[in-house]
Amino acid sequence: MKLRLSTYALIALVVLLTAAVADAAMVRVGRIVLRADGGFTPQSLPRHSFAPISFRGHANVESTDSQPVPALRNFRLEFDKDGRLTTKGLPVCQPASLVGTTTQTARRICGGATVGSGTVAASVAQPGLQGVVLRSPLSLFNGPRINGNATVIAHARALVPTPQTYVVVITIEKLKKGAFSYRASAEVPEFAEGTGSLIHLEADVGRRYKSGGVKRSYVSAKCTDSILETRGRFEFGDPEHTVIEGSVFKACNPIS
Repeated sequence: MKLRLSTYALIALVVLLTAAVADAAMVRVGRIVLRADGGFTPQSLPRHSFAPISFRGHANVESTDSQPVPALRNFRLEFDKDGRLTTKGLPVCQPASLVGTTTQTARRICGGATVGSGTVAASVAQPGLQGVVLRSPLSLFNGPRINGNATVIAHARALVPTPQTYVVVITIEKLKKGAFSYRASAEVPEFAEGTGSLIHLEADVGRRYKSGGVKRSYVSAKCTDSILETRGRFEFGDPEHTVIEGSVFKACNPIS
């Protein structure tokens, strides 16, 4: 279905962490296939108060034909109302300090602001480099507030076709109403001089720290209804401006 030059896939995917192994969610729109999954620990959480958690997520983008995967242009993730983000007393990483840095240098400069890490990969369609996959460690740092909103600074570095550092500011907006507490969004930069397409992303997010003599957690959650929901929206740069959006639900165990 085409609407405002976009193709929408509306999905509600129940992937519960009640088994030892959970299958990844998969959706296909046209020739684009998105596979995504994630989870959090611990699964047993208080019903009425917040407790520290760590969460992980991964996504893969594939094409069903021989054509390159369309470039991801932007994304938006919304997190369950039972989640909470805390940055009070956490060191701040300035995006400008990471320009042109290697992974090692970025982590040295902003190590105190680390909130997560992972891996990112992109395929290249540039002549002479077709089929080449660029891989880089992903670093996530607590960034400065912008218009009152928290931010995460994502850092990655590729060496092909030329050394290039990518610094992306992810805005985290606190929502006042509805089923979600926070919305994280960002524009995705061009890879490999515009010939690269993001095909893999995985990240582990979580940070325990002490500030003002108080133990704090970057991410916390409670379990009021036995479910934590994450909703995502991904827009691609193909001629149809394909948009894939939907929700993944994860089970939690409420405790007193």
